[in-house]
Amino acid sequence: MSLSNPHSSTPVSLAAATAQALARHAAHSFGLMGNGNAHLIDNLTQAGVRYTAVRHEAATVAAADAYTRVSGDIAIATTTYGAGFTNTLTALAEAAQARTPMLVVVGDAPSGGPRPWDVDEEMLSAAVGVRLFTLGVAGVDETVDRAVRYALRMRRPVVLGLPYDLVTATIVPQDPGSSAASVGAPTSTSLTEIDLSDPAVLAELSVSVAADPQPAASPAPAPTAMMPGAIVSTSTVPAPHRIEAAAEALLGAKRPLIIAGHGAHLAGAATELGALAAQLGALTATTALARGIFPEANYDLGITGGFGQPEAMAVVQQADVVLVVGASLNQFTMRFGELFGEGTTVLRVDTEQVAAPKTVHPVTHQLLQGGAVETLRAIADALGDAQVRSEEATTAAWRDTVAGLEPGGALRSRFAGSSEFCADGLLDPRGVAARIGELLPEDRHVTSDGGHFIGWANMYWQVAAPERMIMVGTAYQTIGLGFCTVPGVAAAAPESTVVLSTGDGGGLMALADLETAIRTARSQVIVVWNDSAYSAEVHLYGEMGLDKGPMLIPTVNFAGVASALGATGVVVESLADLEALREWTASGAAGTILLDCRVSGSVVADYQREVQRVNGLDVPAE
Repeated sequence: MSLSNPHSSTPVSLAAATAQALARHAAHSFGLMGNGNAHLIDNLTQAGVRYTAVRHEAATVAAADAYTRVSGDIAIATTTYGAGFTNTLTALAEAAQARTPMLVVVGDAPSGGPRPWDVDEEMLSAAVGVRLFTLGVAGVDETVDRAVRYALRMRRPVVLGLPYDLVTATIVPQDPGSSAASVGAPTSTSLTEIDLSDPAVLAELSVSVAADPQPAASPAPAPTAMMPGAIVSTSTVPAPHRIEAAAEALLGAKRPLIIAGHGAHLAGAATELGALAAQLGALTATTALARGIFPEANYDLGITGGFGQPEAMAVVQQADVVLVVGASLNQFTMRFGELFGEGTTVLRVDTEQVAAPKTVHPVTHQLLQGGAVETLRAIADALGDAQVRSEEATTAAWRDTVAGLEPGGALRSRFAGSSEFCADGLLDPRGVAARIGELLPEDRHVTSDGGHFIGWANMYWQVAAPERMIMVGTAYQTIGLGFCTVPGVAAAAPESTVVLSTGDGGGLMALADLETAIRTARSQVIVVWNDSAYSAEVHLYGEMGLDKGPMLIPTVNFAGVASALGATGVVVESLADLEALREWTASGAAGTILLDCRVSGSVVADYQREVQRVNGLDVPAE
């Protein structure tokens, strides 16, 4: 049989049937071929799914993760069994923590039992908060469709296991009357039908049976480290009395502020956010992954948290009512509890039953569990004609009274160092970041690895929209996925310039996929913050008095490595050396240029100083 004609006598293998089922949901795959997935990859390309080869299995998942973050479309990652799958685990844990839906299709142990080189993929997946679906010769379409429904509803990756001995086996013909035997692409109904084996569906049903989905007294038990709490549909609206209470608080606010997070971007709530900010006369701010979401940038305070501009963060503390939409309010966003001032009322819009953030000062926290778009519209309707800032108002909106929001103003400017070089004779990374920000092509997508340097791109490089700045690694607090993300960004935005920000430690971890990055990106700038150290550790444990020897890295010539792989490598030892970037951009920005920036490790990022402080360290400023 064939999937396009269930009555055909032509046999179809499990690999072919799986590829055709996957092709209905995803257009791009990232993989590394091995025994367990060779047949699948061959069939994916035949089914019309584009395939990008990477050099380490971690990059299959990291690239698919980046692709989805930039494009909004689900992607496929594929590896072999055993060691191939275990090599994906760090990237898979990052995708799970970052709530990136994707399909990770891997070889699995034979149906007759594991071999010495097989692992329990179901248990390993569960350990990082990911669900595994095992494929078999029957019900291929149903299994793939269920996995996709789960991934999209829970916003998490799923693993699909292909038993090694069944990959080339002929699938069992399905009953023509069954739902899985339907022809062509699935309808929207088939992707949203109730699946009682899906924990996300059960969680939503448990919430929907109550007239008020909010906890009546104490909040529900906190979710585990890896698995989220109950998630409601994006179409859910909180109970009317909660909407009314939120509207009343906003109407009475003298200094209203709206903070948008990545969840607001995923919900497509930019229009509603902008309209409500205008209606309230509110200032706005974002988390790092929602930069550029508000239509009126002139009233935006920028990033909240450790990446924030210090004077702007002082203004955030003055807000009396803060509406937070789709933001986790983690310890970094919260500046370890100091983001909000005493007595602030925090109204929280989220699809999850999130707990109140940890704060130094007492605040009032009210959860509005529902979809961002629908909840914002309900709040706007509740405000009705009682405009906070009507034409007859005798006092100006708070945002019109705050000074320093103009370009170059006190709330916009960033200190880029007092001189080009630090006391050790190496470049001040802040000055380097500021100059690179002036020279980068305007049409760009930035992807950042993890490490101490992560602040420089966020502080000094402008971002036009949330999907144009991704950080793969920060959710799971890992480094070494930077080069791995480039093929995903390049595939999702092929006409844009990819800009990668990475460190020397993370760059060495991911070095195998520097070749992939150079091969797949039409236009790319790689910035390596080369300070010869794991600086996050130096600035914390080194300051505690631990031996810094294990925290240091011999200076590596990344420019030379990149040149050997076909890129233009530039060692940057002065700001004048960055003229190479200006010339590259002016000449068409084609190919890859790697800037090997020899920067001083003596400069501590603002967010790292907050980490030092909460760990009891009082380190003098450089």
